[in-house]
Amino acid sequence: MVQVRPLAGRVRPARGEPARKVPPRVASRVAATPRTPLGGGVEGGRPGPAMAVCGTLLGLALYAALGAAFLYHDYCIIGAGPSGLQAAYFLQRAGRDYVVFERSHAPGSFFALYPRHRKLISINKRYTGKSNSEFNLRHDWNSLLSHDRRLLFRRYSRDFFPDADAMVRYLEDFASLLQLRVQYNTAIIHVTLEKDERAWNGHYFLLTDQDRQNYKCSSLLVATGTWVPNVVNFPGSEYVEGYETVSINPEDFAGQTVLILGRGNSAFETAENILGVTNFIHMVSRSRVRLSWATHYVGDLRAINNGLLDTYQLKSLDGLLEGDLEDLAIVKDKKGKLHITLRFYLENRNTSAGIDSITLPQDELDNFATRAPYDRVIRCLGWKFDFSIYNRSLRMMPGKGNKKKYPQIKPSYESRSTQGLFVLGTASHSIDFRKSAGGFIHGFRYTTRAVHRLLENRHHSVPWPSTVYPVTQLANSIIKRVNEASGLYQMFSVLADIILLRENGTAFEYLEEYPVGVLAELEMQTGRKAPSGLFVIIMEYGRNFSGADKDVFYYNRAVGEAQHAWQSNFLHPVIYYYKRLPTEHEMRLRPPDWPLPRPDAVHHIVEDFLTDWTAPNAHILPLRRFLENCLGTDLRNFFAESCFLFAFTRQKLPPFCRQGYARAQGLVGSEGLRRHAAEAGLLEDYTLTDFSGDRPPGSQGGSQDELLRDHVIAVPPLQHLVNAKDEL
Repeated sequence: MVQVRPLAGRVRPARGEPARKVPPRVASRVAATPRTPLGGGVEGGRPGPAMAVCGTLLGLALYAALGAAFLYHDYCIIGAGPSGLQAAYFLQRAGRDYVVFERSHAPGSFFALYPRHRKLISINKRYTGKSNSEFNLRHDWNSLLSHDRRLLFRRYSRDFFPDADAMVRYLEDFASLLQLRVQYNTAIIHVTLEKDERAWNGHYFLLTDQDRQNYKCSSLLVATGTWVPNVVNFPGSEYVEGYETVSINPEDFAGQTVLILGRGNSAFETAENILGVTNFIHMVSRSRVRLSWATHYVGDLRAINNGLLDTYQLKSLDGLLEGDLEDLAIVKDKKGKLHITLRFYLENRNTSAGIDSITLPQDELDNFATRAPYDRVIRCLGWKFDFSIYNRSLRMMPGKGNKKKYPQIKPSYESRSTQGLFVLGTASHSIDFRKSAGGFIHGFRYTTRAVHRLLENRHHSVPWPSTVYPVTQLANSIIKRVNEASGLYQMFSVLADIILLRENGTAFEYLEEYPVGVLAELEMQTGRKAPSGLFVIIMEYGRNFSGADKDVFYYNRAVGEAQHAWQSNFLHPVIYYYKRLPTEHEMRLRPPDWPLPRPDAVHHIVEDFLTDWTAPNAHILPLRRFLENCLGTDLRNFFAESCFLFAFTRQKLPPFCRQGYARAQGLVGSEGLRRHAAEAGLLEDYTLTDFSGDRPPGSQGGSQDELLRDHVIAVPPLQHLVNAKDEL
């Protein structure tokens, strides 16, 4: 039985011809017909000769026709993992023409295999004590963004570190319940470019699948992740087992001595699984252990996997070593034991000689660390991006140094060499590798949304979403976002809220979660203008608080006083003020490890143990004073009687009074309000006053000028604010 694949789309037979729809019946026939010369009819379970010939001719004819035709979509997404489905969701909500290609029969195929021992290290915190859904996403590292409340991951697992099978079920439901357009069993094996001035980016992307079906799209979103195993080749590497194939049954390692190559979570996960049954485990890698609670990077070693560190430091045979894996060599003896030596010992040896002629390090240094032979050597070196399917015309180049496993992209997540090609999800982690959470679901769900907003503005003239508020709400808007926004919290130093000031200084425009790396391009990328300066709100750790060699538990590590907020160590909000939009040149010359160039003013909101920045004196008041100093105005809220007094005593009213009281948008005058003003001392109680001295108040003696000249209303001055709390 041949599986039917939907091929709905628009066919572009040749360059320059108008697009046409594929009739559904034709699409079904094309999908259902085998595209090999051996395709044919079946009779009684066996192919009949006549049907075989007809089927062969029909298959060849269809193959020839399809060779010249392309199924067209505006957007093509490669990969139906978390980032691919997240991108599909946003495109579908916007009503765009898109398709997702997935090589497997279901979404999230990576999670169907990995991690091998099925325990995810992404936390699933089901309870936070709060009902704010945006805040709760700060501690939900598995859910994708959607409008459907059923698609929260806490409904799929009760475990704090959930099983990977729960993620597979979740992604299947996300695709099916939202009716995302995913084409399964479609492996894209080649991608190239076709130059065309009429295309969005000056070229189309041409994709070919395993059945030689061709597709054409205007924008390509690569969401394949990193799934190709990292392999180090050295003499004897053929004896090494890979993480992707090694047994996960601990009993297979009973009484054995094991060497693990690698120092990340997959290596420690493997060690944790066999720790109780092996003689001992040694682990070797080029770099030292990086603990996530020291680096504040979720991809480093997590506590759930680090049992081997206990056994190593508590003298229980297991151990860690540092060394360059490319300098190693493995020699197998007659008993099947694996001996570790160094490559240079093998360079001049007689290749026809036996193992007895090979020099081992312990022959010269009798206390060599790895002198004991091993039963098994396991490679756990992580993954890298698959560059093989991309034609040279796309110039997809690997990064440099420790980022070489990722493709080179701009801070906008667009390829550095090919316009219109965006990299999403784990493969886009070069932007914030070992810094923020862009390589994980709780990070790239927000960067994927940012990419979608960039595309909406570029191709559909839909500006970046924004909200306009009166300037009196400036401090409130910032406080609200830093206390609940999940995108700012998870993608610290990468995504930022942008506040664009209006020319008249009475209002501002608020943009959420914009990539700070392309701040200089803000007007072009968002369709919004920044004529009168801007504020940038991001989250940061202290400059000297994160690192593999840092003591993050030192005494007096916390900062509690507002005047020392700039020394805060833990994650806290930072507000940058610019009188004008920074330029590309200024972005390139920014100080090392700074997410932004030097501002005209900067304010740190002091770190808080509860990450609750609502304390009136410690958080709100210093922020409001900073904003007032930048804007040269008074952002306080006032009662009507204060605005009434300011109208007679100041040349310029505070914004709150201008926007409310002076426009008669405050309280409506009434007898009760008049009595309140009289009791407050702002108005004289005329009903009790005899202006002539001996006449009743209702008599008509004397002119109005005489009354005004002879009688002065005493207005007591406003009391000075005696402390910061009164000022609020």
